[in-house]
Amino acid sequence: MSASAKKMGFWQCWGMSVGVMIGSGIFLLPAVLAPFGWISLLGWLLTSVGTIVLALVLARLAGTTDHAGGPYAYVKESFGDLAGFLIGWGYWVGVVFGVTAIAVAFAGYMGSIFPIFAANSLAQAAIAAAGIGALTWINIRGVSQAATVQLVLTILKIIPLIVIIGLGISYGDMDNFPAFNPQELPITQALASTALFTMWAFIGIEAAVIPTDEVENPKKIIPIAVVCAALSVSCLYVGASVAIMFLVPLDILALSESPFVDAAAHLGPGGALLVGVGALISTAGALNGNIFVMGQMPMLVAADGLAPSVIAKKNTGGAPAIALMASSVFSAALLVLNFTDGLVGAFSFLISMSTLSILAPYGLSALAEFKRSYRSAKGWAGVALLSLLYTLIAAAGSGWYVTLMGVGLFLFGILLFKVFHYQQLSMSVKISETE
Repeated sequence: MSASAKKMGFWQCWGMSVGVMIGSGIFLLPAVLAPFGWISLLGWLLTSVGTIVLALVLARLAGTTDHAGGPYAYVKESFGDLAGFLIGWGYWVGVVFGVTAIAVAFAGYMGSIFPIFAANSLAQAAIAAAGIGALTWINIRGVSQAATVQLVLTILKIIPLIVIIGLGISYGDMDNFPAFNPQELPITQALASTALFTMWAFIGIEAAVIPTDEVENPKKIIPIAVVCAALSVSCLYVGASVAIMFLVPLDILALSESPFVDAAAHLGPGGALLVGVGALISTAGALNGNIFVMGQMPMLVAADGLAPSVIAKKNTGGAPAIALMASSVFSAALLVLNFTDGLVGAFSFLISMSTLSILAPYGLSALAEFKRSYRSAKGWAGVALLSLLYTLIAAAGSGWYVTLMGVGLFLFGILLFKVFHYQQLSMSVKISETE
């Protein structure tokens, strides 16, 4: 247990989950979803309900174990080391992609405030990398500092969402509201596609269940915090998305790199600046929270003996410095690979990969709860099945390319597990021979 143990209470846990969820997703997704029309609102509602169901499953699982790690711990306890490793690996990969995506959005909103950076891929990549580096440094300083920064940023980031909802009520124009399904896609395809994108905005609901060792009275505080976070974010997302559709014409929205700034034009230049700064703070908060769990997950896997022990080392502040630095280097490297597609194109690919990678831990967590409850608690078993169905629907919209990439990453995870397991056996044999 680290020196910072038992310093996270309800509000820090709530802030961790809300702060990771509310970030680049809601602030950039209106542009990504604009071509789908207002059927995307059904995607938001579907995802909101699914996330609340998932939060109930995670809350129940969190109340039954003292093992830190969230989905990784639940799956490992239910299905064994290989399954646990793959979930820890998949989750870490998803967060690495997520950190890059959030950094991309951070750079986009920096360009909206300082136009000199707009439409300049090299400058945006540099800003994104600088954001990753600065917040990694904060997390390396210690768990307590990271949690405090996260709570402050979470409170600040809610303000622009409330402002936009108010603007939608006051200045919204029905003429701006898009057609139901302008691409005339099959309903199931449109819902699956929008559900995958909107699911990205809810990724992070599990953030509070991962650092169990750092939470005071985790079996009581974490379940309440997770469910409250899901309800809070669902209301804010749906309200803000409707407001954006009323405030910004579709042709402008579909090409926007900062749709909330465009929506705030009704407040004049000062209002746009205010919302732009708010969006920048929001993405910084999501980036901070994701970097936090990006270091926690490999540390916990290594602490269980399923990865090199050096990754499990903590500094004096209780932070997994090596895991944080290595993870952030991978995230920064992805910036170079994806900025060739432009900001919105890079963001769309990154969130698809991140969401698909993290849906697997969600789905197997639901299976773990079903296995645990199907004999003794039929109602909870039903909730677990609904959660599993929800993750499958969201994954169905990923497309063949992203799906193949995701399958490849999990196959590579199996190879990593086998190689590490073989090395451990070889070391054990050598030690036995020397004795």
